[in-house]
Amino acid sequence: MFRPSDQLMLAVIFGSIALGIFVPSFGRLFDGAPLWCMMAVLYISFLSIRLVDVWEILGRDFVQVIYFAAIKLVALPVAIFALFSVVLPEYALAALLLSGISTGVVSVFFAGLVQANAPLVLVMIVVTSLLVPFTLPTLVILLAGKMISIPFVAMARLLGLVIFVPILVAELTHRFAPTLGARIRHRQQPISLVLFAATNLGVFARYSDFLRERPETLLTAVLVGVALAAGYFVLGLVCAWSLAVAEKLAFIIGFAIMNNILVVVFATQFFSPLEPTVAAMYTIPFFSMILPLRLYRHRHPVGNREDTQ
Repeated sequence: MFRPSDQLMLAVIFGSIALGIFVPSFGRLFDGAPLWCMMAVLYISFLSIRLVDVWEILGRDFVQVIYFAAIKLVALPVAIFALFSVVLPEYALAALLLSGISTGVVSVFFAGLVQANAPLVLVMIVVTSLLVPFTLPTLVILLAGKMISIPFVAMARLLGLVIFVPILVAELTHRFAPTLGARIRHRQQPISLVLFAATNLGVFARYSDFLRERPETLLTAVLVGVALAAGYFVLGLVCAWSLAVAEKLAFIIGFAIMNNILVVVFATQFFSPLEPTVAAMYTIPFFSMILPLRLYRHRHPVGNREDTQ
């Protein structure tokens, strides 16, 4: 059920986090890596999916995709903010940012690992990325009374760079260098692990002083992340209750595997260190999510009655 490759991935992830925190001089060598690594991982993920699949899914399941986007970008962050405002108000804004950000660019990678509906996940990434520049700042203004001072053009440029450049390059690879694409896909996991490690080194080295000086904040941030991830997992099952297993897994991934590094990027500029710290520490449940996803897939294998409904 849990493969050696999963254990290796978790070892690399947690090892790079620890290295970034406790050997920041090394981690700072990767200070500019997170954004470019996100793009590279997405490019590799897109090599396994053709855009024609995306348009087919969007055309066939338009209502389902909008249903997911409405929950992901509006209902979920509002509910999470209200809950944390009561039980843990200091972390309410951080929880809002994580819950309301777009589906993560590495979601397709996770979908491939557990045989989720990868084209549906891909549509979730594109749709939520297009909508989040409008939805998240509005929610922060209305709920938290604070404004994310990011010009729309700058935000759109960032999202366009992260999402659409890898799509374009992947499509060009499919058309003009299919052999190269096949070779990269064959080495997808080791390449992705290197990119994940570089991302963690760059992120955690930046906050190493804050994390080492306030271990209680570090622990609380991890617990908040774990609680959020558990909630996202349950929400995915509930929202896709009548769907097949591959779609259930897609919904879980769509909620739980979000662009937390993107939250780190702009929270660093506009909020206190707490918000980017929580977003950075979500990296732990982010990658650990592979374990419950594997477990769920193991208990609901392809070909059973539920998966073919």
